[in-house]
Amino acid sequence: MLRRLVVCSLALVALGLMTAQAQVTGKIERDAPKLWPPWSQSPSNGFNFTVPQIDNVPDLHGDIVDPQLVVFFAGNQFMATAELMDAFRLEHPDVQRIYWETLPPGILARQIEEGAVVIGNLRIAITPDIYTAGGKRIRQFEEQKRFDRVEQYAQNRLAIMVRKGNPKKVLSLNDLGRDEVRVSMPNPAWEGVAALITDSYKNAGGEQLVDRIMQKKVKDGTTFLTHIHHRQTPLRIMMGESDAGVVWYTEAKFQKMIGNPIDLVEIPAKQNVTGMYFAGLFKNAPHAQAAREFMDFLMSEKAQAIFRKYGFLPPAK
Repeated sequence: MLRRLVVCSLALVALGLMTAQAQVTGKIERDAPKLWPPWSQSPSNGFNFTVPQIDNVPDLHGDIVDPQLVVFFAGNQFMATAELMDAFRLEHPDVQRIYWETLPPGILARQIEEGAVVIGNLRIAITPDIYTAGGKRIRQFEEQKRFDRVEQYAQNRLAIMVRKGNPKKVLSLNDLGRDEVRVSMPNPAWEGVAALITDSYKNAGGEQLVDRIMQKKVKDGTTFLTHIHHRQTPLRIMMGESDAGVVWYTEAKFQKMIGNPIDLVEIPAKQNVTGMYFAGLFKNAPHAQAAREFMDFLMSEKAQAIFRKYGFLPPAK
């Protein structure tokens, strides 16, 4: 009799877990259409044909035909750029047609070197006036003497992004090394932030934690290396494909701002790493005057207030 009770109890527990998982999966599937990018307001002056997952290009913005200014932003600033451009247009009414991209900085660098980017069946050959990235990428172009002017205009720090409610109870960087925690990690091949995250892992758990997350868990499939870091990590977490990922603080803050089911876990200052954002104005900028005005605008109080709204830190003094 006792054995039958135990078996029945285990069966009920298993059934309960399966039911709970099915409810979570069902909710994710119901929520999916509204979770997919773009996560910003689309232009209103045209026919909108945006189909989530199929015809959706969230990192190409604005007017690509005969632009008056072209800016390539390191992609993790995507949440602030539309508001930034609207404010710039108000101050410079003669510059209305602006095209900008928010792809990862390594991909933007490849696009600059190749002269074009190909997305699906579309080839875009356009020369940027301004390129923004971290210090390493900017220095590479500086060494080639390709910039007329460089400004450091913002800073950022890291945070751990988890699903709302933090079901896996991820409270620290060390928790990302647990067997059952599926990690979404930016690909070091084109995401400069990957090196900063690795430094943060070292600060928290030494080389052992780095090896655990970046080698062993990559091999067993519980660390996923992203293709487009700033878009894939929140999507994977919201779709139940990953449990947590270290991202820029601003990315986790933004997902909470727009009401997506994301929570943010702070990283202690002694383990955290700060990244700096630089903008470089190219010597061959096709729209040199507008580019100079935009560089000035980036350093203005109005632009700085927009960056602070989204959680960025002011530039180092």
